[in-house]
Amino acid sequence: MMKKIIIFTDGGSRGNPGPAAIGILICDQSGKVLKKYGEYLGILTNNEAEYQAVIFALKKVKALFGKKKIKETDIEIRSDSEFLIKQLNGEYKILEPKIQPLFLKVWNLKIDFGKVKFNLVPREKNKEADRLVNEVLDVQAKTQKLF
Repeated sequence: MMKKIIIFTDGGSRGNPGPAAIGILICDQSGKVLKKYGEYLGILTNNEAEYQAVIFALKKVKALFGKKKIKETDIEIRSDSEFLIKQLNGEYKILEPKIQPLFLKVWNLKIDFGKVKFNLVPREKNKEADRLVNEVLDVQAKTQKLF
């Protein structure tokens, strides 16, 4: 029985706004990676991509583990985005109109979970999620050149 799920999220765009992607690692409490995702988002700002990563992660965890299980599992989301984590923890006001609906999405998704914590981690501790973002953006940049 899993007591805790640790999720590393990263979102990034090349140019702000620009081509954006997310990288997500879903791990058990010992840090063993259960699932990895890298997805292209289209043209977004960096901050929008960071939020989309959390939204994607929460939806995925719910789909993978089911409603009953996530109610009794602690979820810890780790990101190196100070902007994201401080907003989600209520330390920063949400002033950007484009961010408000994304914040609400996270908030509404959280309702289905038992406990969700948002923790800021140094960039070195989020290397793998960052690598997934860049991998997706590199592939995207190559395919753009073909057309």
